[in-house]
Amino acid sequence: MFDWLQNFADWLVYSVFNINTNSHFGEALNFFIYDAIKILILLFVVIFLMGIVNSYFPVDKVKSYLTRKKLYGLEYLMASLFGVVTPFCSCSSVPLFIGFVRGGIPLGVTFSFLITSPLVNEVAIGLFIGLFGLKTTIIYVISGILLGTFSGIILQKLNLERFLTPWVKKILANAEKEQHQFINKKQSLKQRLAIIWNDVVKILKGVTPYVIVGIAIGGIMHGYIPEGFFETYMSKDNLFAVPIATIFAVPMYTNASGVLPIVQVLVDKGIPLGTAIAFMMGVVGLSLPEAMLLKKVMTLKLIAIFFGVVTVCIIISGYVFNIIL
Repeated sequence: MFDWLQNFADWLVYSVFNINTNSHFGEALNFFIYDAIKILILLFVVIFLMGIVNSYFPVDKVKSYLTRKKLYGLEYLMASLFGVVTPFCSCSSVPLFIGFVRGGIPLGVTFSFLITSPLVNEVAIGLFIGLFGLKTTIIYVISGILLGTFSGIILQKLNLERFLTPWVKKILANAEKEQHQFINKKQSLKQRLAIIWNDVVKILKGVTPYVIVGIAIGGIMHGYIPEGFFETYMSKDNLFAVPIATIFAVPMYTNASGVLPIVQVLVDKGIPLGTAIAFMMGVVGLSLPEAMLLKKVMTLKLIAIFFGVVTVCIIISGYVFNIIL
C-alpha cells in the first residue's frame, strides 16, 4: 500500500541526498522519512474518518453496549482478529489509539487490537510459512491472537482509564459534546466537516512532535544496532534466555517482515525457536519509539503497565513455543 512512499524515500535519500545505500546513516534516514510520512498520513486519515463516524453514531451508546453486554471475551477476540487483517506497525499506535477510544471502544479492546496488529499480518504469515513451515506458522498466528486477546482482557480488568493523559481526556470530552451537537442540530455532513477538520488539526498539532521524536529514535535504532548484538544471551543453555530476549528486543524497532530474517539467523545459529519468536514479538510489539509516541496519550504508569502485561504474556508464549516445537 505504501510502496510509492518507500520508492520516494529511497529516491530522496540515495539519489537526491546521494547517501551510500550501505551506510548506517542512510538506513536510519530512509527509515525516518518513510515512517514519519506514513504515520502522519495514517494519523490524519484515522482521526478524520473516526470524526465522521463519531458524528453519526452515539459514543455513549457504543460505550454502554460494550460495557453492559456480556460478550464473554468475544469483543477482545474480534479486536485481535481485526488486528490480523490490518497490518499496522507499533508506531501507528497513537492515531489508532485515539481513533478507537474516541469511538467509544473500551481500553482493553483497543489494546487487543494494538497488540495483535503489528505481530500478525499477511506479509509476516507468508514469510513465516516459507521460513519455518505451516505448522509453526499456525501456532504463531494463534499465539499472536491469543496474546492480544488475553492481554486486552487483563488490561481492561485493571480499570486504567484514570491513567490517560489530560490531553486525551479533553479530546474524549469534546468528542462527546460535538456528537451531541451534531445530533441535536441535525447537521448535514458538509456542516459537520468544519468541526471535524478543526478537531483533526488540533490532534495533529498535539501529537506530531511526539511522532517525529519517536520515529527518529526508531530510525537511529534501525540503522545502528547490529543484528548480532543479542545472540550471545539467547543460547539454549540459558534458562532465562526467553525473558532476556524479550527485554533486549525493546530497544530495537522494525516490523514483523523486517525482523523475520533476523529470527531465521538466530534459529540457524542454534537459538530455540520459542526464544527467537519471543525476541521477534518484543521487537515488533514493544519498542522505545512506541513508548515515546504513547507518552502523549498515556501517563508513564499506564505505559509501564501496558508494556509489563504484554512482556509477561510474550515470555509465557516463548516458553510454550520452546516446549511444543
